[in-house]
Amino acid sequence: MKNIAIFASGSGTNAENIITYFSTRNTAKVAIVLSNKRDSFVLERATKHNIRSVFFDRKEFYITGKVLRYLLLYKVDFIVLAGFLWLVPESILEQYPERIINIHPALLPKYGGKGMYGENVHRMVLANSDKESGISIHYVNKLYDKGDIIFQTKCKIEKSETEESLASKVHALEYLHYPKVIEKLVVKLPEFLIKGPEEA
Repeated sequence: MKNIAIFASGSGTNAENIITYFSTRNTAKVAIVLSNKRDSFVLERATKHNIRSVFFDRKEFYITGKVLRYLLLYKVDFIVLAGFLWLVPESILEQYPERIINIHPALLPKYGGKGMYGENVHRMVLANSDKESGISIHYVNKLYDKGDIIFQTKCKIEKSETEESLASKVHALEYLHYPKVIEKLVVKLPEFLIKGPEEA
């Protein structure tokens, strides 16, 4: 069984959906949830499911390597970003090539890049009178939303659409597809080969 780490910055509805999905599977499990916000509700969601939750700051992520040590300690095979707003440092990208994915609430390459998340995306989609939106699941690299696209699916935008109603449609697509795409990718991975440190 493979070990998944989830990085999130917000409420954690996607994270909890993934946790719940894999709680009934024998392919993988969520081993650890990490957040760069101390008061992020995703940490409480993880604790509720008896999953290790970790807060980290910018120094621990980019300089000291403490976050990478946590990933190795928990023998993480695959990393999932679920509403996580920082760029992933090169040390983690190098340790997990093509093992880190993100979900974006629009049809990339449109409406991607720094600052394009959540309501900001939906507002831009509606302002441009697009006829459809959707989700994009992609590999993570050094740039915001520039990794190779793995999966996309669409939803129609009605004339009466609001930011809230569009967000609801997009969330429904995320909840339905993200865990399934994660599972398809994870089952193809070789077993974890790197011995982790004794403590983080």
